[in-house]
Amino acid sequence: MDEIMETDAEKDIVTLNADKQAARHEEKRAEKRPPGDIVVGLDIGTTKICCVVGEVFDDGVDIIGLGTAPSTGLKKGVVVNIEATVKAIRQAVEQAENQAGCELHSVYTGIAGNHIKGFNSPGIHAINGREIKDADVEDVIIAAKTVKISENQQIIHVLPQEYMVDDHTGIQNPRGMTGIRLATNVHIVTADQGAVHNLLTCCRNAGLEVLDMVLESIASASAALSPEEMDLGVALIDIGGGTTDLAVFCDGTIRHTCEIGFGGNNLTNDLSVGLRTPVLDAERLKEDYGSAIASLIKPNHVVDVPTVGDREPRKVTQKVLVDILQARIMEILEMVNQELINSGQKSKINGGVVITGGSALLANLVDLAEQIFDLPVRIGYPVKIGGRAQDVYNPRYTTAVGLISYGRQHGAQKVSGDVSMGQRIKSLWKKIM
Repeated sequence: MDEIMETDAEKDIVTLNADKQAARHEEKRAEKRPPGDIVVGLDIGTTKICCVVGEVFDDGVDIIGLGTAPSTGLKKGVVVNIEATVKAIRQAVEQAENQAGCELHSVYTGIAGNHIKGFNSPGIHAINGREIKDADVEDVIIAAKTVKISENQQIIHVLPQEYMVDDHTGIQNPRGMTGIRLATNVHIVTADQGAVHNLLTCCRNAGLEVLDMVLESIASASAALSPEEMDLGVALIDIGGGTTDLAVFCDGTIRHTCEIGFGGNNLTNDLSVGLRTPVLDAERLKEDYGSAIASLIKPNHVVDVPTVGDREPRKVTQKVLVDILQARIMEILEMVNQELINSGQKSKINGGVVITGGSALLANLVDLAEQIFDLPVRIGYPVKIGGRAQDVYNPRYTTAVGLISYGRQHGAQKVSGDVSMGQRIKSLWKKIM
Protein backbone atom coordinates (compact mmCIF):
# COMPACT_ATOMS: atom_id res chain seq x y z
CA MET A 1 0.00 0.00 0.00
CA ASP A 2 2.83 2.38 0.88
CA GLU A 3 4.41 1.70 -2.49
CA ILE A 4 1.14 2.52 -4.25
CA MET A 5 0.85 5.79 -2.30
CA GLU A 6 4.40 6.72 -3.19
CA THR A 7 3.72 5.96 -6.84
CA ASP A 8 0.59 8.14 -6.84
CA ALA A 9 2.52 10.94 -5.12
CA GLU A 10 5.27 10.69 -7.71
CA LYS A 11 2.68 10.90 -10.47
CA ASP A 12 1.19 14.03 -8.88
CA ILE A 13 4.63 15.63 -8.73
CA VAL A 14 5.32 14.76 -12.37
CA THR A 15 1.92 16.18 -13.40
CA LEU A 16 2.49 19.38 -11.41
CA ASN A 17 5.95 19.84 -12.93
CA ALA A 18 4.52 19.29 -16.40
CA ASP A 19 1.81 21.88 -15.74
CA LYS A 20 4.42 24.36 -14.48
CA GLN A 21 6.51 23.78 -17.58
CA ALA A 22 3.43 24.38 -19.72
CA ALA A 23 2.77 27.62 -17.86
CA ARG A 24 6.36 28.78 -18.35
CA HIS A 25 6.08 27.90 -22.04
CA GLU A 26 2.86 29.90 -22.25
CA GLU A 27 4.54 32.83 -20.50
CA LYS A 28 7.46 32.83 -22.92
CA ARG A 29 5.14 32.46 -25.89
CA ALA A 30 2.92 35.30 -24.66
CA GLU A 31 5.93 37.59 -24.38
CA LYS A 32 6.71 37.13 -28.07
CA ARG A 33 3.37 38.32 -29.47
CA PRO A 34 0.84 41.07 -28.76
CA PRO A 35 -2.66 40.31 -27.46
CA GLY A 36 -5.01 38.82 -30.04
CA ASP A 37 -8.61 39.61 -30.89
CA ILE A 38 -11.29 38.17 -28.61
CA VAL A 39 -13.94 35.96 -30.21
CA VAL A 40 -16.84 34.48 -28.23
CA GLY A 41 -18.88 31.40 -29.09
CA LEU A 42 -22.29 31.10 -27.42
CA ASP A 43 -23.97 27.70 -27.76
CA ILE A 44 -27.62 28.08 -26.70
CA GLY A 45 -28.64 24.45 -26.39
CA THR A 46 -31.62 22.50 -25.13
CA THR A 47 -29.84 21.08 -22.07
CA LYS A 48 -27.05 23.60 -21.48
CA ILE A 49 -25.87 27.05 -22.46
CA CYS A 50 -22.14 27.27 -23.05
CA CYS A 51 -20.02 30.38 -23.51
CA VAL A 52 -16.42 29.94 -24.68
CA VAL A 53 -13.97 32.84 -25.05
CA GLY A 54 -11.08 32.55 -27.48
CA GLU A 55 -8.10 34.80 -28.13
CA VAL A 56 -7.40 34.70 -31.85
CA PHE A 57 -3.91 34.91 -33.38
CA ASP A 58 -2.59 34.40 -36.89
CA ASP A 59 -1.35 30.94 -35.93
CA GLY A 60 -4.34 29.70 -33.95
CA VAL A 61 -6.79 30.19 -31.09
CA ASP A 62 -6.18 30.13 -27.33
CA ILE A 63 -9.16 29.30 -25.10
CA ILE A 64 -9.15 31.76 -22.20
CA GLY A 65 -12.63 31.43 -20.71
CA LEU A 66 -15.49 28.97 -20.29
CA GLY A 67 -18.91 29.31 -18.69
CA THR A 68 -21.87 26.92 -18.62
CA ALA A 69 -25.38 26.97 -17.22
CA PRO A 70 -28.32 24.54 -17.29
CA SER A 71 -30.81 25.36 -20.03
CA THR A 72 -34.52 25.10 -19.23
CA GLY A 73 -35.95 27.62 -21.68
CA LEU A 74 -35.56 25.66 -24.92
CA LYS A 75 -37.30 22.65 -26.41
CA LYS A 76 -35.72 20.82 -29.34
CA GLY A 77 -33.44 23.78 -30.02
CA VAL A 78 -36.25 26.37 -30.02
CA VAL A 79 -36.75 29.03 -27.32
CA VAL A 80 -39.97 28.46 -25.38
CA ASN A 81 -39.15 30.63 -22.33
CA ILE A 82 -37.25 33.84 -23.00
CA GLU A 83 -36.85 34.84 -19.35
CA ALA A 84 -35.30 31.50 -18.34
CA THR A 85 -33.02 31.52 -21.37
CA VAL A 86 -31.79 35.06 -20.71
CA LYS A 87 -31.03 34.15 -17.10
CA ALA A 88 -29.00 31.11 -18.18
CA ILE A 89 -27.12 33.11 -20.83
CA ARG A 90 -26.15 35.73 -18.26
CA GLN A 91 -24.95 33.04 -15.87
CA ALA A 92 -22.79 31.34 -18.51
CA VAL A 93 -21.39 34.64 -19.80
CA GLU A 94 -20.55 35.86 -16.30
CA GLN A 95 -18.55 32.68 -15.60
CA ALA A 96 -16.70 33.06 -18.89
CA GLU A 97 -15.97 36.75 -18.19
CA ASN A 98 -14.54 35.96 -14.75
CA GLN A 99 -12.30 33.29 -16.18
CA ALA A 100 -11.17 35.31 -19.20
CA GLY A 101 -10.72 38.57 -17.31
CA CYS A 102 -12.65 40.71 -19.80
CA GLU A 103 -16.15 41.99 -20.50
CA LEU A 104 -18.12 40.35 -23.30
CA HIS A 105 -20.54 42.27 -25.47
CA SER A 106 -20.60 40.45 -28.83
CA VAL A 107 -20.88 36.77 -29.71
CA TYR A 108 -21.26 34.23 -32.47
CA THR A 109 -24.23 32.05 -31.61
CA GLY A 110 -25.51 28.74 -32.96
CA ILE A 111 -28.96 27.76 -34.15
CA ALA A 112 -30.57 24.34 -34.56
CA GLY A 113 -34.01 22.75 -34.57
CA ASN A 114 -36.60 21.04 -36.78
CA HIS A 115 -37.41 24.37 -38.41
CA ILE A 116 -34.00 24.46 -40.14
CA LYS A 117 -34.11 23.62 -43.85
CA GLY A 118 -31.18 22.99 -46.20
CA PHE A 119 -31.20 22.66 -50.00
CA ASN A 120 -28.95 23.18 -53.01
CA SER A 121 -29.60 25.86 -55.63
CA PRO A 122 -27.89 26.83 -58.94
CA GLY A 123 -27.13 30.31 -60.25
CA ILE A 124 -25.95 31.70 -63.63
CA HIS A 125 -24.41 35.06 -64.53
CA ALA A 126 -23.26 36.34 -67.95
CA ILE A 127 -19.58 37.39 -68.24
CA ASN A 128 -19.37 37.99 -72.03
CA GLY A 129 -15.69 37.14 -72.46
CA ARG A 130 -14.19 39.44 -69.84
CA GLU A 131 -12.26 38.79 -66.65
CA ILE A 132 -14.31 37.64 -63.65
CA LYS A 133 -14.28 40.11 -60.76
CA ASP A 134 -15.56 40.14 -57.18
CA ALA A 135 -18.79 41.77 -58.30
CA ASP A 136 -19.45 38.91 -60.74
CA VAL A 137 -19.04 36.33 -57.96
CA GLU A 138 -21.45 38.30 -55.80
CA ASP A 139 -23.96 38.53 -58.65
CA VAL A 140 -23.94 34.79 -59.40
CA ILE A 141 -24.46 34.01 -55.71
CA ILE A 142 -27.37 36.47 -55.62
CA ALA A 143 -28.83 34.67 -58.65
CA ALA A 144 -28.47 31.32 -56.87
CA LYS A 145 -30.25 32.48 -53.72
CA THR A 146 -33.11 34.12 -55.61
CA VAL A 147 -35.42 31.21 -54.88
CA LYS A 148 -38.87 30.98 -53.37
CA ILE A 149 -38.95 29.98 -49.71
CA SER A 150 -41.77 29.82 -47.17
CA GLU A 151 -42.97 33.16 -45.86
CA ASN A 152 -42.04 32.22 -42.30
CA GLN A 153 -38.47 31.23 -43.27
CA GLN A 154 -35.39 33.40 -43.71
CA ILE A 155 -31.98 32.62 -45.19
CA ILE A 156 -29.15 32.29 -42.65
CA HIS A 157 -26.46 30.73 -44.89
CA VAL A 158 -25.59 30.77 -48.58
CA LEU A 159 -22.60 28.43 -48.93
CA PRO A 160 -20.95 28.15 -52.37
CA GLN A 161 -20.10 24.56 -53.29
CA GLU A 162 -18.37 25.12 -56.63
CA TYR A 163 -18.19 27.46 -59.62
CA MET A 164 -18.32 26.70 -63.34
CA VAL A 165 -16.80 28.90 -66.03
CA ASP A 166 -18.25 27.82 -69.37
CA ASP A 167 -17.50 24.06 -69.57
CA HIS A 168 -14.93 24.04 -66.73
CA THR A 169 -16.35 22.64 -63.47
CA GLY A 170 -15.17 22.15 -59.90
CA ILE A 171 -13.66 25.64 -59.61
CA GLN A 172 -13.32 26.97 -56.04
CA ASN A 173 -12.26 30.54 -56.91
CA PRO A 174 -13.15 31.87 -60.37
CA ARG A 175 -11.75 35.38 -59.86
CA GLY A 176 -9.36 36.43 -62.61
CA MET A 177 -10.62 33.80 -65.07
CA THR A 178 -12.15 34.68 -68.42
CA GLY A 179 -15.27 33.19 -69.94
CA ILE A 180 -18.71 33.70 -71.38
CA ARG A 181 -20.77 32.38 -68.50
CA LEU A 182 -20.21 32.00 -64.75
CA ALA A 183 -22.35 29.48 -62.87
CA THR A 184 -22.43 28.20 -59.31
CA ASN A 185 -24.09 25.69 -57.03
CA VAL A 186 -24.75 26.85 -53.47
CA HIS A 187 -26.15 25.25 -50.35
CA ILE A 188 -28.83 27.41 -48.76
CA VAL A 189 -29.86 27.08 -45.11
CA THR A 190 -33.07 28.71 -43.89
CA ALA A 191 -34.59 29.05 -40.43
CA ASP A 192 -37.95 29.99 -38.98
CA GLN A 193 -38.16 33.77 -38.55
CA GLY A 194 -39.80 33.49 -35.15
CA ALA A 195 -37.11 31.12 -33.84
CA VAL A 196 -34.36 33.44 -35.10
CA HIS A 197 -36.06 36.49 -33.58
CA ASN A 198 -36.46 34.81 -30.19
CA LEU A 199 -32.79 33.78 -30.09
CA LEU A 200 -31.70 37.31 -30.97
CA THR A 201 -34.08 38.71 -28.32
CA CYS A 202 -32.58 36.46 -25.65
CA CYS A 203 -29.05 37.58 -26.52
CA ARG A 204 -30.05 41.24 -26.68
CA ASN A 205 -31.84 41.05 -23.32
CA ALA A 206 -28.69 39.48 -21.89
CA GLY A 207 -26.67 42.49 -23.10
CA LEU A 208 -25.06 40.76 -26.09
CA GLU A 209 -24.76 41.68 -29.74
CA VAL A 210 -24.97 38.73 -32.15
CA LEU A 211 -22.30 39.13 -34.82
CA ASP A 212 -23.57 36.13 -36.76
CA MET A 213 -25.96 33.22 -36.31
CA VAL A 214 -24.44 29.92 -37.43
CA LEU A 215 -25.98 26.51 -38.07
CA GLU A 216 -24.62 24.40 -35.23
CA SER A 217 -23.50 21.49 -37.40
CA ILE A 218 -21.45 23.87 -39.55
CA ALA A 219 -19.90 25.38 -36.43
CA SER A 220 -19.10 21.94 -35.03
CA ALA A 221 -17.44 20.98 -38.31
CA SER A 222 -15.08 23.94 -37.96
CA ALA A 223 -13.81 22.52 -34.66
CA ALA A 224 -13.94 18.74 -35.17
CA LEU A 225 -13.19 17.99 -38.85
CA SER A 226 -9.87 18.02 -40.66
CA PRO A 227 -9.42 19.44 -44.19
CA GLU A 228 -8.48 15.94 -45.36
CA GLU A 229 -11.80 14.54 -44.12
CA MET A 230 -13.74 17.33 -45.80
CA ASP A 231 -11.95 16.68 -49.09
CA LEU A 232 -12.39 12.91 -48.98
CA GLY A 233 -16.01 13.05 -47.82
CA VAL A 234 -17.29 12.96 -44.24
CA ALA A 235 -20.60 13.04 -42.36
CA LEU A 236 -20.68 15.02 -39.11
CA ILE A 237 -23.41 13.96 -36.68
CA ASP A 238 -23.93 16.33 -33.75
CA ILE A 239 -26.19 14.65 -31.17
CA GLY A 240 -27.37 17.47 -28.94
CA GLY A 241 -29.94 17.45 -26.19
CA GLY A 242 -32.98 18.25 -28.34
CA THR A 243 -31.91 17.52 -31.91
CA THR A 244 -29.43 15.58 -33.99
CA ASP A 245 -27.74 17.70 -36.67
CA LEU A 246 -26.24 16.21 -39.83
CA ALA A 247 -23.77 17.90 -42.16
CA VAL A 248 -22.06 16.20 -45.12
CA PHE A 249 -18.85 17.55 -46.64
CA CYS A 250 -17.08 16.45 -49.81
CA ASP A 251 -14.41 18.02 -52.01
CA GLY A 252 -13.77 20.53 -49.26
CA THR A 253 -17.26 22.02 -49.16
CA ILE A 254 -20.72 21.48 -47.67
CA ARG A 255 -22.99 19.14 -49.61
CA HIS A 256 -25.98 18.43 -47.39
CA THR A 257 -27.53 19.42 -44.05
CA CYS A 258 -30.44 18.00 -42.10
CA GLU A 259 -32.01 18.38 -38.66
CA ILE A 260 -33.60 15.40 -36.88
CA GLY A 261 -35.91 16.10 -33.95
CA PHE A 262 -34.44 13.55 -31.55
CA GLY A 263 -31.43 13.84 -29.26
CA GLY A 264 -29.95 13.03 -25.88
CA ASN A 265 -33.06 14.18 -24.02
CA ASN A 266 -35.03 11.40 -25.68
CA LEU A 267 -32.63 8.82 -24.24
CA THR A 268 -33.01 10.38 -20.78
CA ASN A 269 -36.81 10.58 -21.02
CA ASP A 270 -37.02 6.95 -22.17
CA LEU A 271 -35.05 5.91 -19.09
CA SER A 272 -37.22 8.08 -16.85
CA VAL A 273 -40.42 6.47 -18.14
CA GLY A 274 -39.08 2.94 -18.53
CA LEU A 275 -37.49 2.81 -15.07
CA ARG A 276 -40.11 5.04 -13.41
CA THR A 277 -37.45 7.37 -12.05
CA PRO A 278 -37.15 11.21 -11.99
CA VAL A 279 -35.54 12.82 -15.04
CA LEU A 280 -32.50 14.09 -13.12
CA ASP A 281 -31.83 10.60 -11.80
CA ALA A 282 -32.34 9.15 -15.27
CA GLU A 283 -29.68 11.52 -16.63
CA ARG A 284 -27.24 10.43 -13.92
CA LEU A 285 -27.94 6.76 -14.59
CA LYS A 286 -27.37 7.32 -18.30
CA GLU A 287 -23.99 8.93 -17.66
CA ASP A 288 -22.85 6.42 -15.01
CA TYR A 289 -24.14 3.14 -16.44
CA GLY A 290 -25.25 3.88 -20.00
CA SER A 291 -24.04 2.08 -23.11
CA ALA A 292 -25.10 1.73 -26.74
CA ILE A 293 -24.81 -2.07 -26.90
CA ALA A 294 -26.68 -4.18 -24.36
CA SER A 295 -24.98 -7.46 -25.33
CA LEU A 296 -21.71 -6.15 -23.86
CA ILE A 297 -23.24 -5.69 -20.40
CA LYS A 298 -22.95 -8.37 -17.72
CA PRO A 299 -26.50 -9.68 -17.14
CA ASN A 300 -26.08 -9.95 -13.36
CA HIS A 301 -24.83 -6.41 -12.75
CA VAL A 302 -27.43 -4.54 -10.66
CA VAL A 303 -27.84 -0.79 -10.12
CA ASP A 304 -29.97 1.19 -7.68
CA VAL A 305 -32.72 3.16 -9.40
CA PRO A 306 -34.30 6.01 -7.37
CA THR A 307 -38.08 6.19 -7.35
CA VAL A 308 -40.57 8.97 -6.76
CA GLY A 309 -41.95 9.78 -3.34
CA ASP A 310 -40.53 8.16 -0.23
CA ARG A 311 -40.12 4.71 -1.75
CA GLU A 312 -36.83 2.87 -1.49
CA PRO A 313 -34.64 2.65 -4.61
CA ARG A 314 -35.37 -0.38 -6.79
CA LYS A 315 -32.80 -2.91 -7.96
CA VAL A 316 -32.59 -3.08 -11.76
CA THR A 317 -30.03 -4.87 -13.89
CA GLN A 318 -27.80 -2.63 -15.92
CA LYS A 319 -28.75 -4.62 -19.02
CA VAL A 320 -32.38 -3.51 -18.69
CA LEU A 321 -31.20 0.09 -18.52
CA VAL A 322 -28.97 -0.29 -21.58
CA ASP A 323 -31.70 -2.08 -23.55
CA ILE A 324 -33.76 1.11 -23.28
CA LEU A 325 -30.88 3.34 -24.38
CA GLN A 326 -29.85 1.08 -27.25
CA ALA A 327 -33.33 1.09 -28.76
CA ARG A 328 -33.44 4.89 -28.90
CA ILE A 329 -29.86 5.56 -30.04
CA MET A 330 -30.26 2.91 -32.76
CA GLU A 331 -33.41 4.68 -33.94
CA ILE A 332 -31.58 8.02 -34.16
CA LEU A 333 -28.59 6.60 -36.02
CA GLU A 334 -30.82 4.64 -38.42
CA MET A 335 -32.75 7.82 -39.21
CA VAL A 336 -29.46 9.54 -40.02
CA ASN A 337 -28.38 6.60 -42.17
CA GLN A 338 -31.66 6.67 -44.08
CA GLU A 339 -31.25 10.42 -44.63
CA LEU A 340 -27.78 9.83 -46.09
CA ILE A 341 -29.18 7.17 -48.44
CA ASN A 342 -32.24 9.19 -49.50
CA SER A 343 -30.14 12.31 -50.17
CA GLY A 344 -27.67 10.36 -52.33
CA GLN A 345 -24.78 11.45 -50.11
CA LYS A 346 -23.75 8.17 -48.53
CA SER A 347 -21.65 7.08 -51.51
CA LYS A 348 -19.58 10.28 -51.11
CA ILE A 349 -18.59 9.58 -47.49
CA ASN A 350 -15.20 8.02 -48.10
CA GLY A 351 -13.68 9.57 -44.98
CA GLY A 352 -16.21 8.03 -42.60
CA VAL A 353 -18.48 9.44 -39.91
CA VAL A 354 -17.66 11.78 -37.02
CA ILE A 355 -20.06 11.91 -34.05
CA THR A 356 -19.95 14.79 -31.59
CA GLY A 357 -22.21 16.46 -29.03
CA GLY A 358 -22.93 15.41 -25.45
CA SER A 359 -24.43 12.03 -26.34
CA ALA A 360 -21.27 11.10 -28.25
CA LEU A 361 -19.84 10.10 -24.85
CA LEU A 362 -22.24 7.15 -24.57
CA ALA A 363 -20.10 4.02 -24.14
CA ASN A 364 -19.71 1.74 -27.18
CA LEU A 365 -21.42 4.26 -29.46
CA VAL A 366 -18.66 3.98 -32.08
CA ASP A 367 -19.11 0.21 -32.33
CA LEU A 368 -22.88 0.51 -32.79
CA ALA A 369 -22.54 3.32 -35.33
CA GLU A 370 -20.04 1.36 -37.42
CA GLN A 371 -22.51 -1.52 -37.57
CA ILE A 372 -25.30 0.79 -38.77
CA PHE A 373 -23.36 2.95 -41.23
CA ASP A 374 -20.90 0.25 -42.39
CA LEU A 375 -18.28 3.00 -42.34
CA PRO A 376 -15.40 3.97 -40.02
CA VAL A 377 -16.63 6.13 -37.12
CA ARG A 378 -14.82 8.31 -34.59
CA ILE A 379 -15.84 10.69 -31.83
CA GLY A 380 -15.28 14.37 -32.65
CA TYR A 381 -13.46 16.57 -30.12
CA PRO A 382 -12.53 20.26 -30.48
CA VAL A 383 -9.00 20.38 -31.93
CA LYS A 384 -6.32 22.87 -33.02
CA ILE A 385 -6.76 25.08 -29.95
CA GLY A 386 -4.39 26.23 -27.22
CA GLY A 387 -4.62 28.03 -23.90
CA ARG A 388 -7.11 26.30 -21.61
CA ALA A 389 -7.76 23.65 -24.25
CA GLN A 390 -8.15 20.93 -21.63
CA ASP A 391 -11.23 22.72 -20.25
CA VAL A 392 -13.13 22.31 -23.52
CA TYR A 393 -11.66 19.04 -24.80
CA ASN A 394 -15.05 17.36 -24.72
CA PRO A 395 -17.68 16.67 -27.43
CA ARG A 396 -20.11 18.77 -25.38
CA TYR A 397 -18.14 21.90 -26.27
CA THR A 398 -17.53 21.23 -29.96
CA THR A 399 -20.22 23.65 -31.14
CA ALA A 400 -19.11 26.53 -28.89
CA VAL A 401 -15.46 26.13 -29.88
CA GLY A 402 -16.53 25.78 -33.51
CA LEU A 403 -18.33 29.12 -33.31
CA ILE A 404 -15.00 30.71 -32.36
CA SER A 405 -13.31 29.02 -35.33
CA TYR A 406 -16.12 30.24 -37.58
CA GLY A 407 -15.72 33.77 -36.24
CA ARG A 408 -11.97 33.62 -36.83
CA GLN A 409 -12.49 32.54 -40.44
CA HIS A 410 -15.14 35.16 -41.12
CA GLY A 411 -13.47 38.18 -39.55
CA ALA A 412 -12.72 38.22 -35.83
CA GLN A 413 -13.96 41.27 -33.97
CA LYS A 414 -12.77 42.55 -30.62
CA VAL A 415 -15.01 42.86 -27.60
CA SER A 416 -14.60 45.47 -24.90
CA GLY A 417 -12.15 44.84 -22.10
CA ASP A 418 -9.33 43.11 -23.98
CA VAL A 419 -7.65 40.53 -21.79
CA SER A 420 -4.09 41.41 -20.89
CA MET A 421 -1.14 39.08 -21.29
CA GLY A 422 -0.52 39.25 -17.56
CA GLN A 423 -4.10 38.21 -16.83
CA ARG A 424 -3.75 35.14 -19.06
CA ILE A 425 -0.54 34.06 -17.34
CA LYS A 426 -1.95 34.79 -13.87
CA SER A 427 -5.04 32.71 -14.63
CA LEU A 428 -2.96 29.77 -15.81
CA TRP A 429 -0.67 29.84 -12.76
CA LYS A 430 -3.64 30.16 -10.42
CA LYS A 431 -5.12 26.99 -11.87
CA ILE A 432 -1.85 25.08 -11.36
CA MET A 433 -1.12 26.25 -7.84
